[in-house]
Amino acid sequence: MREAGVPRNALTQRHLDLKNHFYEAVRARGQLPDSERRLRQQITRLKELRARDAEEIAQLRTDVEHLVHALDQLTTENHLLRSEASAPRAHVLALPNPRPSHAGT
Repeated sequence: MREAGVPRNALTQRHLDLKNHFYEAVRARGQLPDSERRLRQQITRLKELRARDAEEIAQLRTDVEHLVHALDQLTTENHLLRSEASAPRAHVLALPNPRPSHAGT
């Protein structure tokens, strides 16, 4: 193709029969065409990325569940504290601070 000055894609897009014949000959020799080898490598990489993404998504879902649970607990606690703070109070007696003990006195 280079010798003829014809771009490769011109042949492979217009003359599918030639392209298919070439790839059949390559496969007959027990080899994979470069394009197929590259695509298989890319598929392998994409499957690995997809598996890692699935693991990360699962972990994020677990994290969200834990965070929702923690938020629910804190919301309940906040509601109880606000209720206690707004309730009328009985007489509150402040206790004095204990005196610091002096060693050796």
